[in-house]
Amino acid sequence: MWKTLTGWFALASMSLGLTPTCSATDDATRWLVFVGTYTGGKSQGIYAFRFHAGSGEVSPLGLAAEVKNPSFLDTDPTGRFLCAVGELGEFRGVKTGAVSAFAVERETGKLRLLNQVSSGGEGPCHVAVDRTGRWVFVANYGGGSVAMLPVRPDGHLGEPAALFQHQGSSVHPQRQQRPHAHGVTLSPDQRFLFVPDLGLDKVMAYRFDAGAGTLQPAPLPFAALPPGAGPRHFTFHPGGLFAFAINELNSTVTSFAYDAERGSLSQLKSLPTLPRDFTGQNTTAEIEVHPNGRFLYASNRGHDSLAVFEVTPRTGALRAAGHVPTGGKTPRNFALEPGGRWLWAANQGSDNIVLFRVDPETGKLTPSGTVLEVGAPVCVEFLRSE
Repeated sequence: MWKTLTGWFALASMSLGLTPTCSATDDATRWLVFVGTYTGGKSQGIYAFRFHAGSGEVSPLGLAAEVKNPSFLDTDPTGRFLCAVGELGEFRGVKTGAVSAFAVERETGKLRLLNQVSSGGEGPCHVAVDRTGRWVFVANYGGGSVAMLPVRPDGHLGEPAALFQHQGSSVHPQRQQRPHAHGVTLSPDQRFLFVPDLGLDKVMAYRFDAGAGTLQPAPLPFAALPPGAGPRHFTFHPGGLFAFAINELNSTVTSFAYDAERGSLSQLKSLPTLPRDFTGQNTTAEIEVHPNGRFLYASNRGHDSLAVFEVTPRTGALRAAGHVPTGGKTPRNFALEPGGRWLWAANQGSDNIVLFRVDPETGKLTPSGTVLEVGAPVCVEFLRSE
């Protein structure tokens, strides 16, 4: 939610090549931080923390909700509700995943389950709530599809109102034999939905009308990536003129120019996320742009690092600026605190989250010394608590 607001705040400044001041937060800002996980082992569901962005103080609140494999989370614009995908083998006797809706109890950080519905496909792996709070989008990795679900005024979810099954394959013999939708990202103006499909080497584009409740393929229905790239997640520059995809299979980041009127992407350049001398196995995972638009971060699983890039706001050009170890294994996800001063790196393979201080002038990441124990963390979601 706050990422979207920060992006809109930055829009005018970025179009002029200026750096916004991130005035949406201040040193007194406090957050509820929810962590989605893979359950079994050391995890039972979604965990919560209270975080003071001024001091860096973290208070564990424990298990917020017991639920199976709540890997990715998103909150609605009011902060009253939270949605989580559930990567299940089956749901109600059908081979599909689930989406759960929760009411947020701000005083305690607990989540109260409202209902669960089918995700419309197997292996749901990413979720996004639109700015009206009336629609939820889900990427089904195993099923290779994208679904749109209605949200009732009381926060309950309805069954999928739109479902699109992707078709095709690409060159990787194991990972690209069929479609694998891997993310759902709305454009800054909320008129388009973009779905990176790892199995197709495409970022699929859909036209979205929140008022009418419709989702349809966009006039230019996809942007192609190099064969074998495997696009995983996708994000916009705060200025709205550029976008970036992280490619899981070939460990690269691809930049695009974005035409907001047509909802179209024009590929600019791809850069590696790994140092030249690295020879081990690696897949990438998460990508985020700093709220001031000057830096981009991408996670490497194998190299177990965050790749840092400088961004030229006027052109969207990227320049490699080094790597920072994440302090654990298999950084599946990370999240920038919406004020841009902190980064939480979720290391799935070592059951921990490492907090970094962010220098907004240089983009430098410095370990703060705070390490949180969470079983198989997959997603970090900030919700302003005051």
